[in-house]
Amino acid sequence: MNIGLTGGIATGKSTVSRLFTERGAALVDLDVIAREIVEPGQAPLSQIAERFGQAVLQEDGTLNRRKLGEIVFADENERRALEAITHPAIRTRMRARMDALQNERPDRLVVVDVPLLFESSLQSYFEQVVVVYVPRTVQLERLMKRDGLSREDAERRLAAQMDIEEKKRLADRVIDNSFGVERTAEQIDLLLRDKGLPV
Repeated sequence: MNIGLTGGIATGKSTVSRLFTERGAALVDLDVIAREIVEPGQAPLSQIAERFGQAVLQEDGTLNRRKLGEIVFADENERRALEAITHPAIRTRMRARMDALQNERPDRLVVVDVPLLFESSLQSYFEQVVVVYVPRTVQLERLMKRDGLSREDAERRLAAQMDIEEKKRLADRVIDNSFGVERTAEQIDLLLRDKGLPV
């Protein structure tokens, strides 16, 4: 049994992930996998160096994220070239990790934290897609406070993502994280009960 968990920046996805794991769910974090696949010795790192040049590697052979970022965020085609290398590797590892956890304990819920689930068209990998939601105004305030951003900078970051209302519309289930941790926890407990899992 699995769910794909997504949301927008500053909606509280990590809080919801933590609440799930506290209730016995296994967590697969795609941000972690994305870092793992570009460690030295991993095929995607060699492919990245081949495609973008040795300048994207540090002296110790690790990825120079800042340098790679300068290249791919300045050019849409370069960003797509990077995604063509990393996305298949991320999906393969995600699937393998999900399967391993499911085989280990078939009764346990596997929660997969996927920041860009809809943007990457990953819905088909999951039995249910759960969106962590707060209204855009709350999202904006939390982002400004959390990252110390001006309103303008925070607006720009939100504009770069799929709108949270659109994600909410596409979700199989929504966890509204606007009203504090207790109310959020109640919604998670309800979801677990609906799936016949212990709370």
